[in-house]
Amino acid sequence: MGVERVEVIAPKPEGTIPDEFIRSENEQPGITTVRGKVLEVPTIDFSDPDERKLIRQIAEASSNWGMYQIVNHDIPSEAIRNLQAVGKEFFELPQEEKEAYAKPLDSDSIEGYGTKLFKEVSEGNVTKKGWVDHMFNKIWPPSVINYQFWPKNPPSYREANEEYAKHMHKVVEKLFRLLSLGLGLQGQELKKASGGDDLIYLLKINYYPPCPRPDLALGVVAHTDMSIVTILVPNDVQGLQACRDGRWYNVKYIPNALVIHIGDQMEIMSNGKYKAVLHRTTVNKDKTRISWPVFLEPPADHVIGPLPQLVNQENPPKYKTKTYGEYVYCGNGTQAAHQKAFRKTLDALNAQID
Repeated sequence: MGVERVEVIAPKPEGTIPDEFIRSENEQPGITTVRGKVLEVPTIDFSDPDERKLIRQIAEASSNWGMYQIVNHDIPSEAIRNLQAVGKEFFELPQEEKEAYAKPLDSDSIEGYGTKLFKEVSEGNVTKKGWVDHMFNKIWPPSVINYQFWPKNPPSYREANEEYAKHMHKVVEKLFRLLSLGLGLQGQELKKASGGDDLIYLLKINYYPPCPRPDLALGVVAHTDMSIVTILVPNDVQGLQACRDGRWYNVKYIPNALVIHIGDQMEIMSNGKYKAVLHRTTVNKDKTRISWPVFLEPPADHVIGPLPQLVNQENPPKYKTKTYGEYVYCGNGTQAAHQKAFRKTLDALNAQID
């Protein structure tokens, strides 16, 4: 194997993890997590017949939080259960079976089974890593699907993922329409600006094995999503955290809710009205956490910038216009801005404590 997987490393002696997984003190969840309080991000009833109320709730949550949970979204519980069951079954296969779907080391494609993802940060001579393995599959539109990276075992993997994608369409169409109306635009404007029917649904399975020192490690470090919007379902193991006023809070788990993250591209298109959420993932000492985010992304050659309808002399463009491929290649500029703001807030809070 060319890459050592976290789930292979995980069964280590009690209380030890390799140095590359130990985060700096200003990142360690044992130090930085607010204890005794669960963050209740907005919960929105997606079936509410009062559309004006729904538009207002979505717009306010996207502007003030960047993260919210929607319930009564019409994706059947069975479809979610099946998606989660086949993903869990895949990661429980013998290691050599999973490696058959590993992304090639020299590939530019993100699809397949893997471990390393982000540009990992080096501290001294140690390259820091997240306590997570993953699987990426593009599940929509059909023109971008590469079944080479879809596991054949469990046998129902393809059926469960295609069924979930089918139900996801209605949620995506309605969510984009509400987001668009919340900006004072026509209902289809945001979807059109995001790539229209070429919008890509990129499914990721995050697999976080039990970690002997969850106080020192992170599953995924603090980041904003590069996507337009991310729609996530987790299992019932706590792990998602959001940054609020420079502090890290656990986000309340609601069974069968869809967790919505506003991504960088939505922040750019809205010219800053909707805010990408800074979030991270912690791990558990005894239990495996798994999550299934779907990143809604434009094609690589699609140009993204502040929408002309939202820009004027009083409200000039706050972001550069570039193709999504250029944005990904150059690195996450919007994320860097959020990280800078987070650091500034944290320094101010620390100064108050001193």
